Amino acid sequence: MDAQSSAVGTVAKTESATAVLLRFTPQPEHVRTARLVAVAHARRVGVEAGLLDEVRLAVGEACSRAVGLHQRHCPGEPVVVVLDAVDESDSGLVADRFVVTVADKVSGAVPGQRDGAAAAADGETAAEAAGDDTDTDGAAADQDDDEEDLDDAEMGLAVLTGLVDDLDITSGPDGGSVRMGWPVKDF
Repeated sequence: MDAQSSAVGTVAKTESATAVLLRFTPQPEHVRTARLVAVAHARRVGVEAGLLDEVRLAVGEACSRAVGLHQRHCPGEPVVVVLDAVDESDSGLVADRFVVTVADKVSGAVPGQRDGAAAAADGETAAEAAGDDTDTDGAAADQDDDEEDLDDAEMGLAVLTGLVDDLDITSGPDGGSVRMGWPVKDF
């Protein structure tokens, strides 16, 4: 199951009447819309007013990261955002968390050890570590672009890590997702 199907499956599994699903083309101007919808929905389900700026910033950062990855790797695929109030305590009474999941279709976008990272520590290039004696400018430029893309993705994740206490970042061969959660106040 890919990341977008997983995000959409989140809605199906919870069967929540409060779930909102956004799918948008990877254009920066749509990030603002996603932020506005997320904050409005967070307010509606009972997220404390003092946390709404955090929701706005975190959703903007996660969506901007997904848009950037999609523009570079799969511009025809939509970014998927699922907003929902869930009962994580399994009390069956009321929702206690506002959860936002931003799914992308880019595999390997969650930082790990990059190819050649261990070799670089030993003074070798990635091509030398792979046993490749040819060093073309095109391959080097592609590797630089990929590393720059990963640097941007890592920076976005670093910002999210500092912003959101309840954060889960996953990645698989069919894409990744950023899941963020905030408490819902009791009425």
